[in-house]
Amino acid sequence: KIALINAAMEVKETESDSEIRVSSPEELQKFLDQEENEFREMVAKIKEIGANVVICQKGIDDMAQHFLSKEGIFAIRRAKKSDMKKLARATGGKIITDIEDMTIDDLGKAGLVEERKISGENMIFVEECENPKAVSVLVRGGTEHIVEEAKRSFEDAVSVVAKSIESGKVVAGGGATEVELSMKISDYADSIGGKEALAVRAFANAVESIARSLAENAGLDTIDTIVELRAKHEEDGAVYGLDAHDGEVKDMMSEGVVEPLLVKTQAVSSGSEAAVMVLRIDDVIASKGNEVGEGGGPEGMPGGMY
Repeated sequence: KIALINAAMEVKETESDSEIRVSSPEELQKFLDQEENEFREMVAKIKEIGANVVICQKGIDDMAQHFLSKEGIFAIRRAKKSDMKKLARATGGKIITDIEDMTIDDLGKAGLVEERKISGENMIFVEECENPKAVSVLVRGGTEHIVEEAKRSFEDAVSVVAKSIESGKVVAGGGATEVELSMKISDYADSIGGKEALAVRAFANAVESIARSLAENAGLDTIDTIVELRAKHEEDGAVYGLDAHDGEVKDMMSEGVVEPLLVKTQAVSSGSEAAVMVLRIDDVIASKGNEVGEGGGPEGMPGGMY
């Protein structure tokens, strides 16, 4: 049972500057006893509602820490604000700002809270939460580069899953969608003829390059793989792609290799826009070259060459 506290478990300072003169050891002891009583009351309140873990965003006095320890309450101080929010989502607890107002309904729950040493650093693990709305992933690697790459891959995977849930539509992966799209575009190129057919066929080849790259990265013969994929698509449909682990052509939907439809449509539209932009730049350069050529270039250079 976890209490998430955004309040300092320390002696409060006075709002105004003041001076207190102590004339005897008994008076000094009264001040110390009063501080101790305040800490005892805080700890008693926490124990009363049944909390056995305290995570505090601010400081915890050493004396308060001592009393918490005597009651068997595991205490963590100076937790980050962002961590407190994630802990609240993970444990189902509420972040409270006044210990006196805290109730049992404000507590979060977890099956295990413990401190472990990972790679020389002490870390607190909060595990076995009932219905967590936030989780942490510990990424480890031999070098910083490997860790960053693993982190990037993980973030990509999470984003892909999120997009799949958002759109509710997925397509076959493993190059299956690209091969099918390339074949359909090639068929369309055959139907129109002329110079436009060359551009359409080039577009089909560009789409198919995804499947070729996948085969090459898997260490397979690119030509044989593409031929086999095309044959499968002509016979059995659009869901056959390349399993990069064993190099075989398989039904990607039954293998569970899928990708969000949004990712595919975005890739096609972004690639097309980039190609159009490049062509427009070429047109602008060509038109400027013609204009300069008419007036002639600098001495010793033909017009339009600079």
